[in-house]
Amino acid sequence: MSENRSLIAIIGDEDTCTGLLLAGVGQISPSSQEKNFFMYQEGKTTREEILGAFDKFTQERDDIAILLINQHVAEKIRGQVDSYTAAFPAVLEIPSKEHPYDPEKDSVLKRVRRLFGE
Repeated sequence: MSENRSLIAIIGDEDTCTGLLLAGVGQISPSSQEKNFFMYQEGKTTREEILGAFDKFTQERDDIAILLINQHVAEKIRGQVDSYTAAFPAVLEIPSKEHPYDPEKDSVLKRVRRLFGE
C-alpha cells in the first residue's frame, strides 16, 4: 500500500506553498491535472475548501506520503485533524511566517504525550 506513496502534499498559506514549490515539492499529475498543494488565503478560503483539500489528500489520493499543513490552517479544521489516525499520509503541522508554532495545539505531539503518560 505504501509503495505508491512518494509525494509530499501541502495545505498552507501563500508564503509556505511558494517556498515549498520553489524547493521542488510541487507536482501536477499529467493525466488528471491534480495538484499536490492547496493554497490558503486569509479571508478568501472557506473552511469547507480546506476540509475538501484535507479529505482529498488524506482519503482520495494514494500517492501522498506526507501532508504538511500550516498550524493556523489546521486550527480551522481542528476536529478532523485531531481525529485523523491513519499511518499514511502522515499529517504534520508546521509553522508559517506570520503564525509561530504552538506545540500545545499539535495533534501528533498530543498523541505522543498521551503515549508516554504526560
